[in-house]
Parts: sequence; structure tokens; C-alpha cells
Amino acid sequence: MDDAREWLEADGLGGFASGPVAGPRTRRYHALLLTATTPPTGRVVLVNGFEAEVATAGENVPLSTQRYAPDVIHPDGWRRVTDFSPRPWPRWTFGLPDGTTILHEVLVEPDSCETLLRWQRLTGDGPCALTLRPLLSGRDYHALHHENPAFAFAATVQGGNVGWRPYPDLPAIAALTNGAYAHAPVWYRNFLYAAERDRGLDATEDLASPGSFTFDLASAPAVMILRSGDGLGIRAAAHAERVMASERARREALSPLALAAGAYLVDRPGGRTLVAGFPWFTDWGRDTFIALRGLLVATGALAQARAILLAWAGAVSEGMMPNRFPDRGQAPDYNAVDASLWYVVAVHDALAAHDAAGRPVPETEAARLAEACAAILDGYAAGTRYGIAADADGLLRAGVPGVQLTWMDAKVGDRVITPRIGKPVEVQALWINALRIGIARWPDRASRWRDLERRASAGFMRFVSPSGALHDVIDADHVAGAVDARLRPNQILAVGGLPHPLLDGAAARAVVDVVEARLLTPLGLRSLDPADPDYRGTYAGGPAERDGAYHQGTVWPWLIGPFVDAWLGVRGRTQAAKAEARARFLPPFQVHLEQAGLGHVSEVADGDPPHRPGGCPFQAWSLGELIRVRRMLDLDPV
Repeated sequence: MDDAREWLEADGLGGFASGPVAGPRTRRYHALLLTATTPPTGRVVLVNGFEAEVATAGENVPLSTQRYAPDVIHPDGWRRVTDFSPRPWPRWTFGLPDGTTILHEVLVEPDSCETLLRWQRLTGDGPCALTLRPLLSGRDYHALHHENPAFAFAATVQGGNVGWRPYPDLPAIAALTNGAYAHAPVWYRNFLYAAERDRGLDATEDLASPGSFTFDLASAPAVMILRSGDGLGIRAAAHAERVMASERARREALSPLALAAGAYLVDRPGGRTLVAGFPWFTDWGRDTFIALRGLLVATGALAQARAILLAWAGAVSEGMMPNRFPDRGQAPDYNAVDASLWYVVAVHDALAAHDAAGRPVPETEAARLAEACAAILDGYAAGTRYGIAADADGLLRAGVPGVQLTWMDAKVGDRVITPRIGKPVEVQALWINALRIGIARWPDRASRWRDLERRASAGFMRFVSPSGALHDVIDADHVAGAVDARLRPNQILAVGGLPHPLLDGAAARAVVDVVEARLLTPLGLRSLDPADPDYRGTYAGGPAERDGAYHQGTVWPWLIGPFVDAWLGVRGRTQAAKAEARARFLPPFQVHLEQAGLGHVSEVADGDPPHRPGGCPFQAWSLGELIRVRRMLDLDPV
């Protein structure tokens, strides 16, 4: 049963459909109709799945598979899957005992809140009837649903098109079909989601089925279009043909990586953005700006990159970019020291790509980007939230107890796992890069940044340890001279991954060599040296166990971008070095693209072999950095 590999169909609004390649749903997030009510947030699950059965002259054969508590698989439709293809959209072929074969397809049209399902008999003769029972909920996508008297089973029926509104405060659900509907309400109880159980979370759910649809596959393919909202006056079969034709043409013109990259682009009030990952992340500042460099700039999607940077330009507050926008419209969280600096780097990359392409940015837009970047540099120089400010040595100090400010941001209760208070090494690399970008890009403002950059560049040499590796934090806990010398991957950003390396020659080579020797794995860099007593080699267990391992040894694939950039840099970026890098670093990722989130790169992996992927299976910055690596290695980025 192939339930480790997952497919994703994103709708461009924050909603999506997803599930395992074969077998029962394993996550609370696996659904056929999951809609963002306040794009890209406010996500709700409306249709979780279905029960499907085909009746031929020989027998009735189930095509669906469910898992029920305590751990019962029924029915066994997964056994009939003879083939699966993710292109141009997820497609399953089922083989029935009498030789009949059925093709099932699922796709989501971009910028819609609808999922198209289609079943077609490919081979076989005689009668062939498909019966479908949709399984509904109506809940926040982080929650679970249970049987309750408030669920409204009532249906509005117009031929084969049926509408339900289970709860008055959630969108209505429409099923547009070319079948026949029979109203027969029933509850299905105790679905078990194995991935949630393994994550130490609540894992059982009850779903409601208002009725069943029947289709004659001997006469025509069966079509069901699931959509949020009212409106039943659509001919399902004709609509499906139009959507499938346009989507086939669009998708076949794109490479697999380009198609995957587009999944993260979404609209939000005020403009475009990137979601950090599926199924549970929305848009986070740090993730957006890192991912944008690969998903959009490296692929030449400069108009999209510019639109996102302009949309975020208005979010600067006291020199800071938001770390994230909460799901339910609350005020943004300004608790990241590095997100703002990554924004400056992303602006630099986008403007440099425009310059290289001979496509000047419109003057008004360039001015808005300049103002946002200047507000960040000036705000950090003067001082802002959480003790973030330029110190006397020009370096950026940051941190207060109880708040996680860097990308290593795990927290269990009130305990920050990696507080990194003081002067973290990658923050200095970003800060000095941002200052240099500002000086070069906006010279009319540069007088106030030049002295800071000189002092910070000189002060950065304090990070170099006798071994040649870089300390992770200096002036730790704001104590002058105190250091955190743990071997972490953050130091790689001083050599690669940013426009301006801070080290060169033997000093740069020493950093790359130690990171390669102690932290490199086939899927990225470990977050802590395995020799460290706090190293955790497995990312598993309940929330506390996983958060405790998150940055204490867990592998992060996004760091392959800075690492390969640094590795090439200390070797002169020769053709021989690029050939070696292509042979060494790309094959494991090519394998991984078919292992977890199909066509995508996972958020994390275990630090210990075999480096099992984990976390979010569809992660924007992980995919973006793989695309950037391909460009570094003179390959088509997508």
C-alpha cells in the first residue's frame, strides 16, 4: 500500500486537494475540497473523500480505501491500483478481476475553488456502474470533525447537481455531476489518520455522507466537480472537458519543477505572495523571501517576484517584516530578526535579474522597493523590537529571553530550544550583505550605512575559531566575549548563498570543509553536529519530541543551496567543479522528488541515515533552493 507518497493539487488561492498515492487518507489535511475562505488563510475542509464501488456483470468491486480505529483497513480498493501517474495531474488505473480497467483522475484548476473528479472505463464490456458516496465535514483544516446533531444533511437537487450547507458559518458545497443522486444520510465513524497518530496528535474523525451518486460508465465517463459556494446551474461534463483541455495544454507546456514551483503562488489581500508549504503552512516572511529567489527569480518569473516584493513592501513596521500572517486575520507577527534582511537580498536578486534581462523596473515600483529596504536598514541601525540593533562594532545584536528570532525557531511551551541570543552568525552575514546591497544599489542614501558596513565587516572576523569553523553566536546572551561554538550550518551563509561572501581563500575553504565533513547529508545539511551531546538524529514523536529535534540535528534541504554555492565558490566555479557537483549533489534530490511529496522537496529529513524525509512534504524554500542549485550548475533551473 503506497501511502508514503503524496500528491498535491493547489488552487492558487491557498486551498488544495491532496492525498496518498494509494491507500487511506493519513493526514487530517488530506481532502478533495479544502478551501481558503480568506485567501490564503481561513482554510476549511469541506469534502474529505469518498466511498467508491464499481458493479460489473461479474461482481461489485471497491475502488476506495479507508482506515478505521483501532487500525482496520476497509475496503481494499488500493489492491486494484495497477498504475499511477502524477502527470499532467494525478491519475490512477484500477484493474478489476473480470479484466475491466478504470481510469480515475483528479485535478484542480488554478484560481478556482473546485476539484474535478473523473472516472472512465478503459477496457471491458457489458454493464459497468459506479457508485460514489462523498464524505463531508466542514471544519478548520487543523481540526477534526465528529458526529453532531448540528450537521445539516439537507440537499438541494437539480438533476445530477446537488448542494449542501452543513454549517451556516461555512461555505456551501456543490457537487456538479452527470450522474443520479439518491439522498440517504449516514455517518461514517472513527476514521484513523496514521500520520496524525504518529505525530502524537488526535487522529480519529467522523464524516457525514448525505447520499450517493450513480453513474453508467458503460455509456460515458463519470464526472463530479466539487466546489465551494452556491450555484448548481452548470453542465458538469461540458465544464470538465473545457477545464481538462485548458489544463492539459498549460501543464504540458511546463516542466515538472516549473509546475511544482507554481503551486506556491497565491493571492492575498493587497497582492501576491508565496505559501511556505503544504499542507499546513500559509505565507511566512522568511520563507517567502528565500523561496522567491529560486521559485521565481531563477526561473525568470520576474513579474511575479516583483509583485510579491511590492505586496510585502507595505508591511514594514519599525524596520521589520512580518514573520507570518496568522490564519484568522489577527495582526501579523513581527518576531523574526532575519526575515527583513532576506527581503533586502530578495529585492537585490530581483533587481539584478531585471538588469541582466534589460528590463528596467518601473520607476514608481523601484522607488517603493528602495523605501522598504531603506526602512529596514535604518530601523535595524537605530534599534527595533526584541533588542535588535546595530552594536558599537557594527554587528547586529538581537534577542530577549523567551522569544525565538532566528530561523531556528522551535519552542516547546515557554522554552525556546535554540534561543541564540546575541549575535548569530547568519544574521551578521545577512546584515552585512544588506548593508552592501544598500550602498551599491541606492548610493544617494549610502552615507548612513558605509561606516556600519566597515565596522561590521571587520567585526565579523571575531566569528573565526581556532579550528577554522565559525562560532554560531558571539557575545552570546549579550555577554561581551561569550561564544556559542556549536557546529551548526548557519556559518555556510558567510561563504555561499548570499550576493557577497564574507570570507575567501583558506578561511572560506575551512568553513566549507568542516560543514561538508560533519553536516552534509544527501538531502541537505544537518542542523547540529552529530558529535554534539544534544544531537537528535530522528525527527519523530509527539510535538515536544519533534520540536526538540527540529534544529538539533534534523536535516534541512533548503540549505543545499547555500552549501553548493559555497562549495563551488571555494573551487573557483570551474566546469570540472560544476560537473562534480552535478554528479554528487543532484541525484539524491532527483530520487527524493518521487518519494514523499511528488515533484516537490520535503521540509526536513532525519539527521541519521537513511535520512527519512519528514515535516511538511511540499516545502517552498526546499524546492526553490534546488532550483537555484540547478541554475548554479548550468542546468535549466526547471
